[in-house]
Amino acid sequence: MYWYWDNTFLILIPGIVLALFAQFKINGTYAKYNEIRNYRNITGAEAARRILDANGLQNVQVRQISGTLSDNYNPQDQVLNLSGDVYNGTSVSAISIAAHECGHAIQHREQYGPIRVRTALVPVVNAASMLSWILILAGYFLQLFGLTTIGIIFFSSVLLFQLVTLPVEFNASARALVQLESLGIATDTEVYGSKKVLNAAALTYVAATIMAFLQLLRIVLLFGGRRRD
Repeated sequence: MYWYWDNTFLILIPGIVLALFAQFKINGTYAKYNEIRNYRNITGAEAARRILDANGLQNVQVRQISGTLSDNYNPQDQVLNLSGDVYNGTSVSAISIAAHECGHAIQHREQYGPIRVRTALVPVVNAASMLSWILILAGYFLQLFGLTTIGIIFFSSVLLFQLVTLPVEFNASARALVQLESLGIATDTEVYGSKKVLNAAALTYVAATIMAFLQLLRIVLLFGGRRRD
């Protein structure tokens, strides 16, 4: 299984370093602003409800879920899921993350282009990512190099998904900041803190995209056009 020790592994090091830095950044920034209570002393759940109602999304429920930074919006069930610290928290971090998830709900209501593409890609990417390595290795060992190429193409869908995710996440954060300010949920100083929190979160998506690109590059170098000795 020499490819696990191949020198091309070095290609992944910048991505690994960036991913670790991004995780360190979001954890540190979240913790910092999680200690700062917002001026109006409203919870993340209350902030989410205000934003949703102000944007005609009264039908969207706000629920508490387990985990940390596990917050998400489920468009199928029209439910905004907030982790305990965000749902019950009155910190700048709590209202920032709640507002970001509301940004996704607003995107779905407005049929924002990139999120429609990402939603359509989810089942395709899930299937392709599972099949990609099977096809790559089967093609390599059976010397069916067309099969390997198909596997590499399938794996590239992961990078495509990450690329589409970037504008979705950046746009949701931009919407969140507008809502926090325009609805008077956060003061100017708190909006600045919210921007710090959301920018740190965005870095994790940038790191994931770069890592997906480096993984694809490594696979191409290892298996693209290579014939088994």
